[in-house]
Amino acid sequence: MTVYIDPPVWPGKGLVWSHLVSDVSYDELHAFAAAIGCPRRAFDRDHYDVPSARYAAAVSAGAVEVGSKELVRRLTDAGLRRPKRRGPSQPGRRRSGDGPAAV
Repeated sequence: MTVYIDPPVWPGKGLVWSHLVSDVSYDELHAFAAAIGCPRRAFDRDHYDVPSARYAAAVSAGAVEVGSKELVRRLTDAGLRRPKRRGPSQPGRRRSGDGPAAV
């Protein structure tokens, strides 16, 4: 089992966030996230948004610390990447109130 986490540098909703991914399966990711107390609602397409307060718990539980680019590379190489779809009228725009920046 290998789960990866990037540093908590993504601002949103008054907090700073990390992204948690698996390079094996979503089932593995969901099980790991539940074990460290991340609610299922924190799952966003292919990763969990993890607040900085849970970062140490994730690492202590076995998440491997990697940079954001490495995290995306591992997710993509595993075939588990699900990029956000962009509308043709406003590519790259996020709605007000969206959570942390997506991986």
